[in-house]
This record gives sequence, C-alpha cells and structure tokens, in this order.
Amino acid sequence: MKSAVLLMVVALLASQPAQAREHLPRRVGQCVVTSVMKLEFRLEDPDTHEPVRDSGSAIEFTNGGYLVSYDTIPAVEASELGDPVRMCLVSIPRGCPAGDQRGREYRVTNLRTHNSWRLPDAEHMCGGA
Repeated sequence: MKSAVLLMVVALLASQPAQAREHLPRRVGQCVVTSVMKLEFRLEDPDTHEPVRDSGSAIEFTNGGYLVSYDTIPAVEASELGDPVRMCLVSIPRGCPAGDQRGREYRVTNLRTHNSWRLPDAEHMCGGA
C-alpha cells in the first residue's frame, strides 16, 4: 500500500510544473505541491527556547509557507518531516494596511496521510495585533 501511495505522489510531483513546486500559491484556487520542512508548537519559551506544548500547532513547508493555529490540529500533528503536501490558497483578506500580507488562508492535504486542514499564515489577520 505504501509503495502505491509513493508512486502516486511521485507521479503527481512529476506532473506539476516546476514553479508549482517551488512557490506559494498566489491566487485563490491555485494549488502547489510542496513538502513539510518543520513541525512546531505555536509558542517557544523565550528563555529556554523549548517548545511550549499545548500552545497550538505550527508547520513550515519547503516553499516558504508557514501556517499556525492557537489550537492543536491533529492532522498537522500526524504529519512528518518530508511529507509531500498539496497546498491551496482559499482566501486573501481585503482592506489590509499597505505591506501587511497576513491572514491568507490555505487548505493543505498531506499526500501521505490523506489528512487535510485549513489554516492561516499568521496568528492575526492583517491590521491586527
């Protein structure tokens, strides 16, 4: 079963244009294939730099994407470093102050686990704290 899933992932990656594997989606509805680079808790102790458990989920991707939640997201927690994912931009906030790009929301599907989640790229929307 794992080898069949791996073959499907390899075929999907090969079918994507190079730019779709390297950048964040820019338009609502656009999707890219990337992979998990880092799994974290939302907060880190400023003195010890140790992760603060139960502070929420955070995940970083090889294309520079970063998603975060105040809640612990089981689908994120089930991911592993290197997992291929499909990342789709689902919303872009409007009326943001110049230069404030926060608040884009993405739907991500882990191609190994087939779990999906929808998270923003920041803890606060544009114009927020």
